[in-house]
Amino acid sequence: MQPDFWHQRWQHQQIGFHQGEPTALLQKHWPALGIATSAKVFVPLAGKSLDMVWLAARGHRVLAVELSQLAIDAFFSEHLLEPQVHASRHGLHHVAGNIEIIRGDVFDLDAAALADCSAVFDRAAVIALPPEMRQRYARTPYSLLPEGCRGLMITLEYSQDERPGPPFSVPESEIRALFEPFWEIQPLERRPIPSEHPGHVTGTSALDTVVYGLVRGRIRD
Repeated sequence: MQPDFWHQRWQHQQIGFHQGEPTALLQKHWPALGIATSAKVFVPLAGKSLDMVWLAARGHRVLAVELSQLAIDAFFSEHLLEPQVHASRHGLHHVAGNIEIIRGDVFDLDAAALADCSAVFDRAAVIALPPEMRQRYARTPYSLLPEGCRGLMITLEYSQDERPGPPFSVPESEIRALFEPFWEIQPLERRPIPSEHPGHVTGTSALDTVVYGLVRGRIRD
């Protein structure tokens, strides 16, 4: 999807992907990862996600990236935070407490920007991207995260023939093709989303959410 697509979604408040509470699968599986309290967590395509607040409340530093200034302004306003703002080659940085959100393109990040991120949480990023952009996404930012980085990725699976994305259906076979061998991929849970659930994707007859544990392997020369 082009940036204008997401800018329009935020402008018209077509943000059905936003959740009114932290992700249940994050709360369930994050503690078992053994991530240090002081770890910096990378959150791509963050929107105004409450997951950032949940992670920061656990003591983590959060480094997020988001295209929409509307989303960023809404996040800080809704949490009564006044961010300090500065610019870099990566975009416009908004910092308040343990949370830093870069207004910019996730594909413009480099290894220096992600060097001290020892954790990652990806709830709605990989499933927001069409196939050709997912391949690029696996290279930037994922190939730039440091060795030993660990975290969670949450995807959706349904019959893509039933409706176009986003959100897109991204099966386990594709997750493995994109991210192995540089990431260890461990499916942790598959959970059906019933049609009456607010997170159900309209037009799908069967819909599963899947959570994966991720560990970045040795970076090769």
